[in-house]
Amino acid sequence: MTTRRTFVIAAITAAAASAACTPMPALATGQLVDMQIVDRTRGDTLSTWRARGASWVAGRPGDRYAVRLTNRTGARVLVVLSVDGVNAISGETASTGQTGYVLAPWQTTEITGWRKSWQEAAAFYFTSLPDSYAARTDRPDNVGVIGAAVFRERVVYQPPRVLPAPPVARNGYGSDDRSQRAERRDSEPQPSADASGSATRQGPAAASPAPRDRAPMESKKAEKLGTGHGEREYSPTTQTAFERASSNPAEVVQVRYDSWANLSAAGIVPTPRPRAPFAPEPFPAFAPDPRG
Repeated sequence: MTTRRTFVIAAITAAAASAACTPMPALATGQLVDMQIVDRTRGDTLSTWRARGASWVAGRPGDRYAVRLTNRTGARVLVVLSVDGVNAISGETASTGQTGYVLAPWQTTEITGWRKSWQEAAAFYFTSLPDSYAARTDRPDNVGVIGAAVFRERVVYQPPRVLPAPPVARNGYGSDDRSQRAERRDSEPQPSADASGSATRQGPAAASPAPRDRAPMESKKAEKLGTGHGEREYSPTTQTAFERASSNPAEVVQVRYDSWANLSAAGIVPTPRPRAPFAPEPFPAFAPDPRG
């Protein structure tokens, strides 16, 4: 169990479906952390569908999105965030042993993009598979899934401090000499904490590989969605220490995504009922006022 440097984020705060397609609240619920996918373009939280043992959301090409994480516990947790099989902070091929985001007790935060520096992130947005960040860095195999590996923090037991017995008072009444009491008070260590209640330290930002030219795809699936590497946005963060309670995550929460058309064709979401074509009426009720 080693102490890892991690980022700490301030709180930011149809037709009927078949039995296999059960609509759920718009989140993937874990015991420790909830995960929601937020459409930043429209300001909506994407509806989640439960099918084939997984949670699914339907994205629209070009829409920016954020991953909203909520710590459901009264203790700090570490979340290693993977988008399309790529670590959202370091840009490495994702592994649960890598760096992640530290959430304070009961904290909710939104991760809006690939971390580029302490101050900026490149926006997440839905796009075609060939344009996805994973495909443009030659890693297209895991496009279409967002995962969060959650770790509890190791808590070290601190035994109570035993103070020495006070010396016998010279005056015989059982009270200490005032100068002796003041000397003991000054010698005891005092607690210290910053405004956020956690010790922080600055360090170099994790390096992210620069996107490469689009790699030729063996099979073209233009409609399959991936996550693009969008424009840089202001997204400040700091660094803190976090020691994991175990080398394996306490839980893994994940959401799979694709276009509505693909999910509908796969039977995961219902097919919308087509609207009846508009039929003009020869005798409308009243004559409307002209424009202008």
